[in-house]
Amino acid sequence: MENATNELLTGWKTLANELSHSLHLSVPPVSITFSDESPDSVPAFDEPMSSPSDDGRAGRVPASCVFWVKAIAATFTTSPKDHGNCSVGRYTHGLASFAEVADNADIAALLESGWVDGTDVGKIPAISKRANAISYGPLTDARFAPDVVLLRVNGRQLMVLSDAVPELRIEGKPQCHIVALAKEYNQVAASVGCALSRARTGMGPDEMTVAIPGSRLASVVQAVRQTAAVDTVVAKYAADDAKRFKVRQ
Repeated sequence: MENATNELLTGWKTLANELSHSLHLSVPPVSITFSDESPDSVPAFDEPMSSPSDDGRAGRVPASCVFWVKAIAATFTTSPKDHGNCSVGRYTHGLASFAEVADNADIAALLESGWVDGTDVGKIPAISKRANAISYGPLTDARFAPDVVLLRVNGRQLMVLSDAVPELRIEGKPQCHIVALAKEYNQVAASVGCALSRARTGMGPDEMTVAIPGSRLASVVQAVRQTAAVDTVVAKYAADDAKRFKVRQ
């Protein structure tokens, strides 16, 4: 059993390193796993619970997407109550139905501002099965198969991914629904981000996110490796060709 576990750990670490190398990622890939029970080997996220809002919302972070940032440095597991502050994240992560969050103040604020349309908000992709635990951490340290691998990318990196995965979906707001697209529909999905998530996570203006189903990671890494190699050849040709246009002194 120990040998099998070590091989699994080595496999995820290898894929993570290949992906980071091929795409020149500045932020390491993050693993996300949904489960019925909290894994014994993973510590619970232990930052304090916030004080409740007027409508009773509380959580250990402002929104589920903030766990993506926390997971760059540490592996941890969360419970549904840890995600309680952001109603959008609770819905997309399958922790609440839309009917359960529809009357919350944050949903009301989004609707009143026109950020989302009331007729469409309930159609946003969401995970169907309610998990009792969601674990996060660097993919290099993954202790079990992730359901979703999350990347933070720039425009050039998304270019490579788009060529490598022709069926890649590019989505808008809310940013967190790409996790549902990856887990629920087995789709590789990118998000240009959303104002709500950017304000809460502190993501840079040039950063976007990509969610890859864990079951597809090996094939995506292989395609990315091949695409990146071809792009390197083409970029060198273009750079050499451009030398003819330099101004002569």
